[in-house]
Amino acid sequence: MSLLIVGATGTLGRQITRHAIDRGLKVKCLVRYPKKAGFLREWGADLVVGNLTNPESLDDALEGVTEIIDAATTRATGSLRIKDVDWLGKVALIQAAERAKIQRFVFFSILNAEKYPNVPLMDIKYCTEKFLASTDLNYTILKPCGFYQNLIGEYAIPILENQTIWIGGESSPIAYMNTQDIAKFAVRALTVKETERKSFAIAGPKAWQPSEIIKLCERMSGRTRRTANMPLGLLRFARKFALGFEWGWSFAERMTYAEVLASGIPLDADMAETYKTFDLQEEDMTTLESYMQEYFSRILKKLKELDYKEPKIKAPF
Repeated sequence: MSLLIVGATGTLGRQITRHAIDRGLKVKCLVRYPKKAGFLREWGADLVVGNLTNPESLDDALEGVTEIIDAATTRATGSLRIKDVDWLGKVALIQAAERAKIQRFVFFSILNAEKYPNVPLMDIKYCTEKFLASTDLNYTILKPCGFYQNLIGEYAIPILENQTIWIGGESSPIAYMNTQDIAKFAVRALTVKETERKSFAIAGPKAWQPSEIIKLCERMSGRTRRTANMPLGLLRFARKFALGFEWGWSFAERMTYAEVLASGIPLDADMAETYKTFDLQEEDMTTLESYMQEYFSRILKKLKELDYKEPKIKAPF
């Protein structure tokens, strides 16, 4: 087995890379800038230069590869539009995989993508699912709905830095999951025959509302923070404004995800059959409580050490 991971420098991709290497797999990572991906080489991965927006680079990148895990997506802060990477780039990758006769292709979509045709990222993910299903590739589609890691920037850091937390009201509880746990499903999909040419929702142990996450962070940190509601109408106005500028296209397209959060439809799924199929145990998955507890314990300890080492200067009067 020679595994190529696409999107290996991202939040999810790096955890997949680490888990695959720890499992003893021969791992290659498709990267645009090798100098920025040196940590992957240090872990034991081989770096292959290529770019989803440059289809000509993909055939060479797939030489000798037998399996692919695709965890790439457009960065919200990047200059490329969602269509460039998540549609045109993925179609080019899938076609290159067919030419290379890839034995297994694992693709990451988003839970409930088919329900939101007016949200660019969701619609493109669903279209990619259908395109992949139309091929002869032996694929597995995984559909998570949110990462614990993203909650650090949204909630934990603002609480520690005494910033206002902006929330979009009480809607659409989300069953976030640790990317380290999602990586287990991705790597297992490579060898479990029952996952061939099938799609699986990937959801965490519990669906969380924003207010519940804030209360959890406050309890773990021992601090409280002011919150403010972000009206959906204001987000829609900001999106229209950003669409008027080339630099704001990717950002504006990402902002439409607010429509998903405002829909009231829970992003959650029954995982009983999925755990059985992948031969994984729910009790082995990280809970949000334990994840946040570890984060705040580590950060607060570090802050305490910094305060302790800070020199005390006596006033001259």
